[in-house]
Amino acid sequence: MPVISVRIPQIGEGLQEARLVAVLKQAGDTIKRDEPIYQMETDKAVMDVESPYDGVLIAWLAKPDDILAIGAEVAHMEVQGDVQEMVVHGAPTQIEPAGSQADPAAAAGLRGANIPPRTRAYAKGKGLSDEQVAKLAASSPKLMPSDIDLFLAGNLGNQGFVEAPLPPKQRLLASRLVRGNQLVVPGTMTVAANWNAVDHCRTRVKHSGDPFQPSAFTMFAYAVAQTLKDFPIFRSTLIGDDLLRTYDHVQLGIAVSLPDDELVIAVVPDADSLTWLEFAHKAREQITLARTGKDQANEAVTISLTNMQSYHLLNAIPVVVPPAVATLFLGAPHNSLAPSALDLKLQLTVNLTLTFDHRICNGARAADFLNAVKDKVESISSLIEV
Repeated sequence: MPVISVRIPQIGEGLQEARLVAVLKQAGDTIKRDEPIYQMETDKAVMDVESPYDGVLIAWLAKPDDILAIGAEVAHMEVQGDVQEMVVHGAPTQIEPAGSQADPAAAAGLRGANIPPRTRAYAKGKGLSDEQVAKLAASSPKLMPSDIDLFLAGNLGNQGFVEAPLPPKQRLLASRLVRGNQLVVPGTMTVAANWNAVDHCRTRVKHSGDPFQPSAFTMFAYAVAQTLKDFPIFRSTLIGDDLLRTYDHVQLGIAVSLPDDELVIAVVPDADSLTWLEFAHKAREQITLARTGKDQANEAVTISLTNMQSYHLLNAIPVVVPPAVATLFLGAPHNSLAPSALDLKLQLTVNLTLTFDHRICNGARAADFLNAVKDKVESISSLIEV
């Protein structure tokens, strides 16, 4: 039976690459056409990709976290009958083997066909002409931005600076942020919350002798998850321009910072349906996984939390990355005057800043949600068992 290539499909206009998130089938598995076989992440979302063929999976040619050009081979399948490989716009073309007697003009045209548009754009940004790019050696069948970097590194000399490719995770985040900037109409608001109740609960946990010690942030995150039960708009995402999808439960995103300034998302699945202890254990498990570099972001994550308390930041303006509807920032605790006390009285305060997608939610509803989170935070002892 013939062996045929499975290639990364073109799923959006202008899309040049995608990250392989996970494989859903293993070598030797029998697969039906239109059956999901792997997950890929673009600048917008994580999605299942279906098999274009009936057959048996022979081998994966890429591994999770690889960033692949549109049209690149991702797997080989053994198929029955006279099956033609599906053509993908942007699929790589094979380079003529070394020592070939092919016509020089044809070889030059072939080399040009193996310079992807993103490589041309990258080279242009570095000040290289098309003629210079056409003469560069490629380390793979296609000329990649890394080949441009190697060329420049050998020709820069001592000019007082160093250039290096942007790390893959940051490249992916950057593309998602640019996409978000094009789509989202952001609104931002802040409320000050009394942190004393959370601080007291955390102190009781410290002195309880229990080896499991959930953090004050975990308590805050649970308060948010419980609030989301009553605010379905924050469990929603916009499909296209006019279709609102609302999930039954919240997939709560938590931003996790890694060394070298990398950022990934941990996800607590069905967070609003968990008891306090279930939530605390699951949050720790998912955050621990994220710290290994595993980004868990997916299209069902409609709201994410970002915690900057360890950096002593009181305020920030978080960014919304679609398909999410909102990002909620937790600031560092600080002493401030209690707003309604008759006498001057200090209280431990945190600022909660919400950025939301105004296409989906309007200001009054966002304010209701933010104040509901504040109320839950200030009455945290009624939600958790310590």
